[in-house]
Amino acid sequence: MKARFAILLFILIGASSYIVHTRQLPVVTAVSSSAAYDYEALKDKYYADHPGKGKYADLWEPIPIQQYWNPVSFYEPPGTLIGNFNAEECVECHLAINPGWVHAWKDSGHANLDDIRSLKDDDPRFYKKAKLEEIEKELQSRGVLAAGKQLESVSCIDCHAGVGKTSMQHETELKMPDRAMCGACHVQEFAEAEAEKEQKWPQGQWPDGHPSHAMDWKANVETAIWAGMSQREVAQGCDMCHYQQNKCDGCHTRHTFSAAEARKPEACATCHNGVDHNEFENYMLSKHGVIYETMGKDKWNFEVQLKDHLTEGNYTAPTCATCHFEYKGEYSHNLVRKVRWAFNPTPAIADNLDQPWFEERKQAWVDSCAQCHSARFAKAWLDTADKGIIQGLEVEQEAKQIVQKLYDDGLLVGQKTNRPAPPEPAEDAPGDFFGLFFAQGNNPSLVDRTHAEMWEHDLIKHYKGLMHVNPGGFTYSEGWARLMRRYTEIQDQNTQIRELAELKKKVEELSK
Repeated sequence: MKARFAILLFILIGASSYIVHTRQLPVVTAVSSSAAYDYEALKDKYYADHPGKGKYADLWEPIPIQQYWNPVSFYEPPGTLIGNFNAEECVECHLAINPGWVHAWKDSGHANLDDIRSLKDDDPRFYKKAKLEEIEKELQSRGVLAAGKQLESVSCIDCHAGVGKTSMQHETELKMPDRAMCGACHVQEFAEAEAEKEQKWPQGQWPDGHPSHAMDWKANVETAIWAGMSQREVAQGCDMCHYQQNKCDGCHTRHTFSAAEARKPEACATCHNGVDHNEFENYMLSKHGVIYETMGKDKWNFEVQLKDHLTEGNYTAPTCATCHFEYKGEYSHNLVRKVRWAFNPTPAIADNLDQPWFEERKQAWVDSCAQCHSARFAKAWLDTADKGIIQGLEVEQEAKQIVQKLYDDGLLVGQKTNRPAPPEPAEDAPGDFFGLFFAQGNNPSLVDRTHAEMWEHDLIKHYKGLMHVNPGGFTYSEGWARLMRRYTEIQDQNTQIRELAELKKKVEELSK
C-alpha cells in the first residue's frame, strides 16, 4: 500500500523532487585541468585574434579613457613616476594615494595564499586549495616558478608586470592586466572563455564566435555608427560593457577578483540591463529573482563552486551564473553553448528552430531547468517562450515591411529634401541601428526611429522577458504591449504620410 501511494504521489507532483535529487549527480561534471591547455599557444592566438581598432580603424581615434577599456591596444604607462619598484614598495605607496586598491587586494585570495593552503575539507572554499596547487604546477612546468617553489602571494608586480617578476620599471613596464595576463595563472578559465569564439551558427545567422563575451570588443568597434560618431566621449559608453574580450574585471571586480561576487546576479547587472537587453531586470522580477531576493541573498553560500550550488550552496532558485555557465552537466567560462536566439530574434533563427543544432541546445536547456523542475514543465515553458517570441517577431517584421516600403517609395518625411547621409561608414537605410545614435535633418524620420526602437528595444525586451519568465516583461509592462504601441504608431504614420502624398499629388494635378 505504501509503495502504491509513493508511486501515485510521484505521478501527481510531476516527478519534480525526484528529478532534483537524481539529476544532481550528472550535473557536477568536472572540467579539464589547466594542464590540458597550452598557455603560450592560447596567448599567441588571443593576441593574433584581437581586432584592436577594428576594420574601421581609419575613421576614429581613441580618447584617453579607452586605454582602460582596451589596454591590449591602447594602454601606456604613466610617465609621472620613474623608477624600479618591488611589490612591498607598490603597496606602501598606493596605501597612501589609492588605499581602496590596497584594501581590496589585502582582502583577496591573491594576498592570502597561505590561508587557502590551510583550508580544511569542510570549508566551502576547500576546492581553491587544489586549484592553487594546480596553478603552481602549471607555472612550474612553464619555468615561471621554480620547481617545488610555492607562490608567496599574487602581488601588484605579478599582475601589472608579469607573473614571477620581483620588481618592475614603473614608467616602461607597468601594464593594465588583460585577459591573457589573468590567463597566465588561470589557464583553464582563459581557455574556456576563449572557446566562445568557436561557436558557428548552422545557417550563418551570426558571424563565427558572435555573440559572445569573447568577441564583444570586436562587435563594438566594428559597428558602423560607433566608429562613425564624432561624439567619442558618448560612444565609449558602449566600450564600458563591450570590453570583456579585453579584461576579466567586468565580472571579477578589481582588486578583490572575487569568485563569490561573480556568482551573484548583481555582478551581471552593470551590462545586462536597459532597453536592449534587460536581463537583470527580468531576472529580478521573475519568481527566480524574487526567491533570490527574499530567501537567497543572505542565506545561500556563494563560496561553493557552481557545480555544488544545489547540494552544498543551498540555492533554491537559479542565478545568472548557474544557468549560463552550465551545459550538459559541465560548468565553465564558455557561456554560449546553449545560445539559441542570440542577442535578438530574427527570421533566420525562427525559421530554423527545428534543425538539430537548435533542438540539441533546447534539450540542453530542458536538462538545466530539470535540476529544479520536471522536464515536462521545462519543455512546456521553452515551447511557450519560442512561440511567444515568434509572435512578437511577426509583428515587428510586418512593421518593418511598412517602413521599408515608405523608404522604397521615397515617402519618408524629408527623404527627398532633407535627409542627410549618416556618418561613414554607416549607410542609409530605413529603421537602421544608426538612427538610435545619430539625428540630423530628417534622418532618421519619426517612423524610422520608431521602428529602430521597436526591433532593437521592444522586441528584444519581449524575448528577454519570456526567456527569463517575467510576465510583466513580455506581456504588459514591456514586450508585447510596447510592440503594439510601436506598431500603432508606424501604422498611423504610414496612413498620414500616404494620405498627404496622395493629397499633394492631386493638388499638383489641379495646378497644371
